[in-house]
Amino acid sequence: MRLITVSTLLLFFSSSGLALQIQCYQCEEMTHDCSTPEFIVNCTVNVQDMCQKEVLVKGDGIHYRKSCASSGACLIASSGYQQFCTSKLNSVCITCCNTPLCNGPRQKRRPQQSAAITLTTPLLPVFSVYILLLPLTLC
Repeated sequence: MRLITVSTLLLFFSSSGLALQIQCYQCEEMTHDCSTPEFIVNCTVNVQDMCQKEVLVKGDGIHYRKSCASSGACLIASSGYQQFCTSKLNSVCITCCNTPLCNGPRQKRRPQQSAAITLTTPLLPVFSVYILLLPLTLC
């Protein structure tokens, strides 16, 4: 019964146009980051489910290669080049990601509101009031 349900859902999604498609940046051997709208491509539906980014450090500077990729191929490539990802001359770093346009520039992290702000609020006055009221409730 589960097999029929899963098969029906897969058929529905693939025939209804609701198949999974991701957008990635795509460029070859660029000396700039190529993360602008003209480099955005739609990846092949249900085949290329990840974005790949290669950063190569060469004698004339940093080169970028970006593309759509299948998860298997991308993960194999990135793990195979991990030992060469040193940020030194002739370094090759390959990364994979699976959200739209994730092979673009790194997003600058916004400072998160710290939980310490709420934790540093003294709890002593509330506790003191509770201790003061405790004898009244015991009577």
